[in-house]
Amino acid sequence: MATFVVVPAWQGSGSSRAMRLIDGANAIRGDLPSSATVLVDVPAEAGESLDTGVLRLSSLTIIRERQEAALRSAGGPVITVGGGCSVELAAVDHVLSADENTCVLWFDAHPDLNTADGSPSGAFDGMVLRALLGDGVPNLTPRTPLAPGRLILAGARDIDPAEQEFLDGSAVRMLPVEDLTPERVVEAIASSGASRVYIHVDLDVLDPADIAGTDWAEPFGLPAVSLVELIAAVKARFDVVGSGITGFAPASADHAVDDLGTILRILGALAR
Repeated sequence: MATFVVVPAWQGSGSSRAMRLIDGANAIRGDLPSSATVLVDVPAEAGESLDTGVLRLSSLTIIRERQEAALRSAGGPVITVGGGCSVELAAVDHVLSADENTCVLWFDAHPDLNTADGSPSGAFDGMVLRALLGDGVPNLTPRTPLAPGRLILAGARDIDPAEQEFLDGSAVRMLPVEDLTPERVVEAIASSGASRVYIHVDLDVLDPADIAGTDWAEPFGLPAVSLVELIAAVKARFDVVGSGITGFAPASADHAVDDLGTILRILGALAR
């Protein structure tokens, strides 16, 4: 059985409503089995950048250390529940450190490939995947970097110019929404040469018609039913060794209820 590690981290977000990510993570936690759920204590303070260009770096470092401790004690496969995408640094690095022969399937409306020098916001949520590739600031770099050829960006449709420039010169595989069929996703993973897969889901990959509680909604996204089918296809073919779901930022507790059915279906597909 999977262990759920809940990390209600908001400090990586650049949104003025970032603290809604706390409410989103806790709303999801309320529907998880308590015996299989670990809550990571996230500091209340925003934190300092420490002249790195990464907002709230000091708090992000503390969160990473506490999350890593939770991951070590969890054993077995872990489903990480954010918070923002920053929580995937520890989660993916944990998996890669066990076996670097792992493909990362990154469902997200945004590539999260900015650097501290080029980021338009300074928010680490928008840098975490670049950090996982080895281009991070001290304290926010992986022990085992992800190889670009073992990264598949799925559903990205809002790409900053610096991210596009990086992608144009890299081996990262991109699958736009219209190409997200089970056959093409499975082929892309197989082509990476990896035998294991980590699945990341930022809820903004979904079409806004299917999810309301995100701060970075983008039109023409992936239907929720299609995402569930894609996850099932990947799990039928490959060893899924970890996963994460991030980006739930409901406007209120009442609004959270409206989206939880969709989120729980996605979690059910990841955990099955």
